Amino acid sequence: MSVSVENLSVAYRSRRGDVTAVDNVSFALADGEIMGLAGESGSGKSTLGNALIYMDPRMKQTAGKVMLDGRELPIADMKAMRHMRMREVSLVPQYAMNALTPTRKIGTLVSDLLKSHGVRDRHQVIAEMNRRIELIGLKEDVLSKYSFELSGGMRQRVTIILSTLLNPSLLIADEVTSALDVSTQRAVGEMLLEFRDRGFIKSAITITHDLSILAQIADTITIMYAGRLAEKASTSTIVNEPLHPYTQALIASLPEVGVRHDQVTLKGIPGRPPSLVNPPAGCRFRDRCPFAFDKCAQTPPFEEIRPGHYVACWKASQEEQTK
Repeated sequence: MSVSVENLSVAYRSRRGDVTAVDNVSFALADGEIMGLAGESGSGKSTLGNALIYMDPRMKQTAGKVMLDGRELPIADMKAMRHMRMREVSLVPQYAMNALTPTRKIGTLVSDLLKSHGVRDRHQVIAEMNRRIELIGLKEDVLSKYSFELSGGMRQRVTIILSTLLNPSLLIADEVTSALDVSTQRAVGEMLLEFRDRGFIKSAITITHDLSILAQIADTITIMYAGRLAEKASTSTIVNEPLHPYTQALIASLPEVGVRHDQVTLKGIPGRPPSLVNPPAGCRFRDRCPFAFDKCAQTPPFEEIRPGHYVACWKASQEEQTK
């Protein structure tokens, strides 16, 4: 396994006390795997992704550990993590199109990046960047341009190249397609796949609320709800045979290709996610779940109930045991 997250909990400091946005999360990521991480806004998915590379001053690790290629990742130690960013683990941030400084040319940004990470042979790395720019269909003169001279899709792709320039073992891509048109979304998704296949990255976590994007590029999908993991399985299983009621509701809320909106009314999920300031006991989805019963007042374990299929749901576990 290239990545192993074990019982990780991350909290935000607030005036009302710590707010646990990632609560006892465990999962593994194999070499070559692209895992999609999905859920509603406020589910904790971006916090989980950011915690693996950059714990800002508001955040703190309260439990658990993260292993990368057999070594523990010191996520709570800013100084130690600085030497690992870009080389071991890298991030394509949310709103990545705005991540490029508009007052400096792209080539200058590359030089600044390499200098800040102590890369000595900059000429060789810049030559490699030129190769990757051409690989994704852009021209070499991109390096002589400012970010505002590029389209949104071009800025997004340049940002991904910068984030993967030192061939990190793990890439975290946070909402990298959210502000793009459909054709550019597909191009960016294919770019991530090609970079994985060429060995520029070993594995990736793609964070999004858009399951249709994950269906095209992810090997597995993990669903997160109110700070906890709800389900993880192969992409085809999540799309076609979800077991957690929350995942089922997410899939049911998506429009189908070829179905007119005046023929079928899309159904949302009633209710709202619970507050993480004072979350309820037991299953956090139970107040919105149509299948909730008495045992849901207890916290369900996130367990493997079929080979490669993990679910945190008492109903799904009971149904599997009766088969």
